Amino acid sequence: MISGFMAVKRQMTSLFTPDGNRIAVTSCLVKPLVVTAVNDASIQVAFGQRKRLSRAVKGKLDKHKLKISPKGFKEFKRLSHQDLKPGDKITIDQVFQAGDIVNVTGISKGRGFAGVIKRWGFHRQPVTGGQSDRVRAPGSIGAQTPGKVLKGKKMPGHYGNVTKTISRLKIISLKPETNEVLISGSIPGHFNSWVAITKNESRPL
Repeated sequence: MISGFMAVKRQMTSLFTPDGNRIAVTSCLVKPLVVTAVNDASIQVAFGQRKRLSRAVKGKLDKHKLKISPKGFKEFKRLSHQDLKPGDKITIDQVFQAGDIVNVTGISKGRGFAGVIKRWGFHRQPVTGGQSDRVRAPGSIGAQTPGKVLKGKKMPGHYGNVTKTISRLKIISLKPETNEVLISGSIPGHFNSWVAITKNESRPL
């Protein structure tokens, strides 16, 4: 089968494990994916829904006689040589099982231009001492030598809206009848954003 799946991030909640521990989980919507291209090493799938398609994309889908209007396409590694062809559907229970360790990749929430306290977790400066407008400022950013600001200095700037991967999360439960999967912990992205769930190839927890 394939090495991952596309999902829509939903709300976070919590549940209790059989041994009585309470854990935080993120609910994701995982509707079946449609195969659009098959190669020796990878399989391309279509996900989501949109109103209009470009002529290039429409021509590609018409070539395989696919009557779909997907939001996007994603390629995953092919893990087994199962006989798949364009138009076949892949469900979440064909790719993952409860207890699997996965990586989740998404685009983090965009927070615009942020200061060093919000962006990097800096502490405020002392309120006393005669200063009135420097409480949330970063303070000194360098010495006389080497006479420049070193690359990578933590300063105010654009925060969020970047591709981020959270590794070694655990699939708590699968519900194929409702197209729902529960993943331990938090994952990047805003509500209703698309995320890619891929198999973690490192040693198990």
